[in-house]
Parts: sequence; C-alpha cells; structure tokens
Amino acid sequence: MPAETSPPDPPSLLDTVEGRRLLASDQGWQRWGPYLSERQWGTVREDYSASGDAWDYLPHDHARSRAYRWGEDGIAGFSDDHQFWCLALALWNGQDPILKERMFGLTNAEGNHGEDVKELWWYQDGTPTHSYMRVLYKYPQAEFPYDDLVAENNRRKAHPQAEYELVDTGIFADNRYFDVTVEYAKAGTDDILMRVTVANRGPDPASLHVLPHLWARNTWSWSDRAARPSLKQCAPERILAERAGTGQRCFTALQPCDFLFCDNDTNTGRLFGQPRPGFFKDGINDAVTRGRTEAVNPARQGTKCAALVRLDVPAGASVTLRFRFAPTEAAVLDEAGFEAVLRDRIAEADAFYAALQADIPEPDARLVQRQALAGMLWSKQRYFFDVRRWLAGDPTQPAPPPEHRTIRNADWPYLDNADIISMPDKWEYPWYAAWDLAFHCVTFALIDPAFAKGQLILLTREWYMNPNGQLPAYEWNFSDVNPPVHAWATWRVYEMDRALTGVGDRAFLERVFHKLMLNFTWWVNRKDKDGRNIFQGGFLGLDNIGVFDRSKPLPTGGFLSQADGTGWMAMYALNLMRIALELARDNPVYEDIATKFFEHFLYIAEAMTTMGESGEASSGLWDEQDGFYYDMLNLPDGSRVPLRVRSLVGLIPICAVEVLDGDLEASCPNFVARLRWILAHRTDLAELVSRWEEPGQQNRLLLSLLRRQRMTALLRRMLDETEFLSDYGVRSVSKVHAAEPFVYENGGTRFIVDYEPAESATTLFGGNSNWRGPIWMPINVLLIEALYEFETFYPKDFTIECPTGSGAMLTLSEIADELARRVSNLFLRNGKGRRPVLGDEPLFQDDPHFRDQVPFHEYFHGDTGKGLGATHQTGWSGLVALLLQPRLRHGGKLMPVSPGSVPENGVQSAP
Repeated sequence: MPAETSPPDPPSLLDTVEGRRLLASDQGWQRWGPYLSERQWGTVREDYSASGDAWDYLPHDHARSRAYRWGEDGIAGFSDDHQFWCLALALWNGQDPILKERMFGLTNAEGNHGEDVKELWWYQDGTPTHSYMRVLYKYPQAEFPYDDLVAENNRRKAHPQAEYELVDTGIFADNRYFDVTVEYAKAGTDDILMRVTVANRGPDPASLHVLPHLWARNTWSWSDRAARPSLKQCAPERILAERAGTGQRCFTALQPCDFLFCDNDTNTGRLFGQPRPGFFKDGINDAVTRGRTEAVNPARQGTKCAALVRLDVPAGASVTLRFRFAPTEAAVLDEAGFEAVLRDRIAEADAFYAALQADIPEPDARLVQRQALAGMLWSKQRYFFDVRRWLAGDPTQPAPPPEHRTIRNADWPYLDNADIISMPDKWEYPWYAAWDLAFHCVTFALIDPAFAKGQLILLTREWYMNPNGQLPAYEWNFSDVNPPVHAWATWRVYEMDRALTGVGDRAFLERVFHKLMLNFTWWVNRKDKDGRNIFQGGFLGLDNIGVFDRSKPLPTGGFLSQADGTGWMAMYALNLMRIALELARDNPVYEDIATKFFEHFLYIAEAMTTMGESGEASSGLWDEQDGFYYDMLNLPDGSRVPLRVRSLVGLIPICAVEVLDGDLEASCPNFVARLRWILAHRTDLAELVSRWEEPGQQNRLLLSLLRRQRMTALLRRMLDETEFLSDYGVRSVSKVHAAEPFVYENGGTRFIVDYEPAESATTLFGGNSNWRGPIWMPINVLLIEALYEFETFYPKDFTIECPTGSGAMLTLSEIADELARRVSNLFLRNGKGRRPVLGDEPLFQDDPHFRDQVPFHEYFHGDTGKGLGATHQTGWSGLVALLLQPRLRHGGKLMPVSPGSVPENGVQSAP
C-alpha cells in the first residue's frame, strides 16, 4: 500500500496571479475599472434648482440630451479612475423610442414605494484589480414599456400594493429577449478589451443594433480655460482618442462597424428652446432611432462616438463582438490574441476564487458568494462633488438661484470629493453613505484589504470629514446622522487583514483612530442633550423604525432618548478602546486613551441600565419587566414616556461587546491597573457590565452592556420565532406587533407601529425603505459578530435555547452559526430548488437563464425572504459573502478569512 501523505496546505489567496497583483506596489492594474454610475440623472450633485427637487431638475428624459456636471452613467460602464474616458454599451431593438443607453427607473414621486429601477441585470463576475469583469443585461425584443411602468405604479400608489416590475408587464413572454453579456479584460494595465455576446433567447430570428460607446467626460463646459478632448476616425475600424495629460489612445473594433460621432454637450434647443449649431449628446440617439443623420458629425470626429453593429440573430443563437481601447503604442491584437487574453484573465479569476473558496464544498454556495463579491466590485464608482463650487455655480454657466445655496449641504463647503468609492447601489443610491461604506469595507477585506483600508481612511480625510468631527452621511443631507460603525469596521478590517497577511497594519489603525476620536467627541458634544450619556442621534439609518420620523423635530416637543443611539455609542467606545489597546502594544501612551474610552463606556452602561423595577419611567432605557430596551420620550413638562416598541432598536445594545485577552497585563499594565482600581472602588459600575470576578475562557474579561441575565432575556426574545426570528434571519420589528400594534396618541393624532414584513405602508422617510418588519443584512451581521465575540468568553457549557421554546440548547457560537445559516438561505437553493430571494415569480425560479442569477436586495420579506427595495444593493447585502466563508480561529476568535491565512505568529490556526 502507498504511504499515507498529509493533505497539501490550503492555497493562499495572495499566491495567485490576481493576489500578487494586489500586493504589487504599483497599483496600475486598478487604474481602470467599472467606475461609471448607473444613474447620474436625478442626483443632488446635478441639481441646481431653487426647490431642491433633484429628480425633477434632471429627469431620465433629459439625461440623453444634457451634459452632466459631476460624473457619467451608462450600461456596463468602464472608465479610468479620473473618468476622463468612458466606455459603456448602448442597444436598440428597432422598436424603442430611444436608445437603451442607461438604466430606466421611476423617481421617488413616480414609484408606489419610492424610486425604483425597472431593468434586469446581474453582476456575474469580477476580480479586485478589475483584470476581468462580467455583467449580464436582459433586453426585451418588443418595445420597452416605459409609459406602462410609470402609469401602473402610479395607479398602485392609491392603495399600497406590491411594485409593478418589468417582468409583470409580460415583456419576457416566450423568452423574446436578448441576453447581452459584457466582459472586460485587461491585456495590460491600460489595455482594455471589451467583449459583447448577444444571445437570442426567443423562438424567432431577431435584429439588434449594438453600439458600444466611447466618450470624454465633459470638463470643458464649466471653465473657459479647459481644453476639449478629441475623438477622430483614423481607419475603417479605428478611432484616435486624444486628451491632454492622458496620452494618445485607440478605440478599435475587431469586426466591421459604422462609427458615429457627436459631442458630449447639452442640446439646449431640445431642453430649453434655445437652438444652437452643433452635434449634441443625443446626436447618436437621434441618428439611429429617428433617422436624423444630420445629428451626427459627417467629419467623423467629436467627443462622443459609437461603434454601430447591426445584427440579425437566429433563434437560440448568439453572436460575439470584440472591441479594444488601448494606448496607441500597444501591439496589434487579432481575434485569436484577443481570445487568448480573455482565457488567461478568466483562468486567473477562477484560480483566485478557487483559493478563496477551497473550504466551501457546496457549488451553490460558491456561486452565491462569487456573485455577491462581483456585485461589490462592480459597485465601485468615481464620486466627484465639490460642494463649494456646486453652491456657487460655474463661471461659464447661468448662476444658480439664490435658494440653491440654502436648501441643503450649505454647511459642508469644505467637502471636495473626487475618488473611487464603493456605492450602496449604483442606480438607486449612486452616492456613498457613511455606515453603508463601513459594512462594504468588511466584505472587501475578504478579497482586497488594501482597498478596504483605503476606503475607511478616505471618509476621515479633511476633504470629507467636517472640521467639527462629523462624518458626511450622504449627499441628500451630509449633516444627517448614521450609526457610528466606522470604528467597528476599522477593527474588523484590521483583524482580517492581519489574518490574511500575517502582519497587523498599525499605521492604518493609528491613522483612522485619531480621526475617529474627533468624531466620538462630536457625538458626545452634539447628541447627548442633557449630558447624561443617553444619546439622541436622530435618523440613525433606520428610516421608519420609530414611532416618529426621527430626522425631524418631534410633534410632541421635547426629545427622544434612543436605545439604539446609546447602544451604538457604547459599542463605539468599546471599539475605540480595543483599537487603543492594540496601539498600546507599541506605544504605552495609548493605554491612557484606552482607559478614557473604557470609563466612558461604563458611564453609558450606567445611564442605560434602569427604567424602574415596576416599569415606571426613570432616566434609563432598560425595562426590567419586559426584559427589553426601549426609546424614551422626554416631554417638555419633564415627564418621560417609554415607547414600548419591540424592534431592532432594543437589540442594538447586544452589539456593544469586547472580550479582553487574559494576557493583557503584560502588554498594557497601566490600563489593567486602572481596571482593577475600578473593580475595587466602583463596584456599582463594575456590576453593570459583566462578572469581572469570574474570568472567562483563558482568563479573558468581558465588557458588555449585558450581564448574563440581561443577555439571556434579550436573546430569548430575539430567538423567538413568534417575535424576531424568521427562517431567514432577525426581523426589524417583532411579529407580535402584527396583532398588537403599538399606539401612541398625542393631540388627537395616533402614531402607530405595527408589523409590516414587506414594503412600507407609509411614506415616512420617503417610503422606499421599511424597517418595520423586514430582514436587514447589516444588523443581522452585527448581531452574529457580537455572538461570536461573546463566545470567546463564555465556557462551552453555557447554552441558550434556540429557537425559543424548541428545547434545543445551543452555545453562543452555534447560535451565531444558525443565524448565519438562516440569513444565507435567503440566496441559496432550498430543498425544492428555489431561492427565497426570488419570491414566487416562476420565470426567476424555474427558467434556466434566470434561476442562477442572484440579486442582492436592500432588505427582505420578514416571513418569506423575498428580496425588496433596491435590487442591486450588493453593498451591505454583499455581506452574505462573509457568512458563507468558513471561519477559522485567529487570535482566539472565529473569523471569516480565506484558507491559507496566517496569524501574526505565522502558525495556521485550527478551525
């Protein structure tokens, strides 16, 4: 018999070709990427109105004719990191009134649940350096039902119903549509190959006009000193592109085509009744769809062009087209060479994900994770916004109305952004949001920790962060307040980066930490109205979860003490303490700072603790009778009213937890000395947060808002399937409120919170999101991470019933595993071969061309798991990639890292 051999070591992610690119000091491979938005129209950046109605100022109907000021959009867009040159796809089926140049959707006013895109596309694959990217778009062969989608969704607004989607129109009947797959591959850092494959899924031959577009972002209309770039045909299938500072480039079609040219300039005649000579942004559209050949430049030059290819595709057949945009000095590439590059890049992508997924045995789980990460990668966007310039207007354009200066963001004149940033959703939310971005970074740390770290640093830079310490929320109102999760994300990214590389990047940690101390101070000074360590916070990202709109003054007067705001701050204090302790390993000065945050955490814990033993209101937020945290309404007459809504607001305090290593005294003796002093002299505070006199596993110490009894009470509710626990994760509001809505009456007005598992039944906070019942990925992940943290302290024999009433007793890590399994099941095929996220639509569930295209929605039905809200929110819903990644133990903690990762001592930890 052959001698037994040890299994080979798992492959390292960073040992692959793509991994080595990530490690290279020259980041040229990331100079080009999918950096175009999918919707630039209807954004605050492009709004110069007196009313602040961004949707109406530049609507979809104007987008094809108006040059954008602050960015570009397109289908399957690709550009350089300055967005000087842009590539994207346009299509025409011979039936539509306009070219399909950009994704169509309804505005907030048109949709029966707010803004909503009405197209079907999926991000299928991608690598962190964008050496290979693939996206699928489904284009109907019949006329696109623009008017029907607007009219029917408007009709449904009168009586709240499900959204009327593209598939509901019947446009995909008999499979009469094209699958259009767009792939990008790099032959070099600046050598971009574009392959377009058109498949006719219908029963009959069908024709299609395919028009890959190349254009220059308009930088010349806003200043009289800016030079105009040039696109000029120099050969039958070749265009010369020239732009100052970028070098000469060539756009080449590897098959016959007709090049059409116009300029990326506004058609003032169409939009404003002020005609002028020229070939405008909509010239190619007019030439193709209306036969207006005079709209394109006969001299075959301009700043925007398209390579028109007319196809007749037999039923069931496919056609492939190839294009290249490369420096003029690049070597000639024929079709065989082109395909060889594609094969190499695809093989490298496969090897990269094979290394990442070596411990994931199920093919379906690998498919879902890879698509989730593809969505993350495709959702990068160049975000450009100089608020001072936007408020003042441009010297070569009409001055904005005076009201424009006071509508929004006037107190952020120093915000000047021009960076590649991860977006929540490049159509519905084509702007960064502070807390969304923090979650994105934790997912990115799985495959590209350098990018994750760069994003976390970026938001704390001087041209983002307010001088008073506030982080910008999002462009609709930079002064809004998002949950303070930046420190949590910073620590998680640091840990994951260290596990992958074996080296802790303390320079990154220190850089972010100093800025977050400013932000923490801003919170303390601005959001603790009475100086009692009970925080307000306002909106805090949870839209309509509360009794009132928390972003506005209360109709009752007074103010709201928020259980989630206070829980977030307790978590923030612990996160900063944890970071300070890590930095103290090299610099003992940080021990004092760690002590400061530790003590602040204790004061917050004290303030949250009591609401009275018999339920009467006092200053605290914990209700001993209900075993739950509630918001407290502080009325002008000094009275306090607990708002007994059982929602995620009361579960957030679970997330405030850190477990300190038993060997801390060796590295941080001064901190430990102060800790012991408090243990001896402030037992009133010590008893609030943990049993310090009972060290956990390996002499670790637990810092948490929840002692064992209180944690057990909260988990009992959270794990109750008649309350929070769904088959697909933790609901945002307890299901008990379906039969027992919470009602608060004030001045003859009734404010009601009930259980709404699908779309919102109210228009509170815009109506396009709902936190009154659905499942939200980010909070579920925070709860799961908190349970894994608790697991490092409590002994293996500490168990809790899960689900409540089932009789099954699980450890905390087993409960975390169970929650991760339930949330992952949103996307995975179940025993019937169906994906809950796809709902009951037979086309999505059964058709072989649809059923493995996985959407990553904004939130999910609290009972069925159907995807709701934004359809491409692969920002925080992409967190499922972490839940699907097997966890390895690093530094005593279970972490989602790739096989082959190593801790700082270079020794692989056992699962």
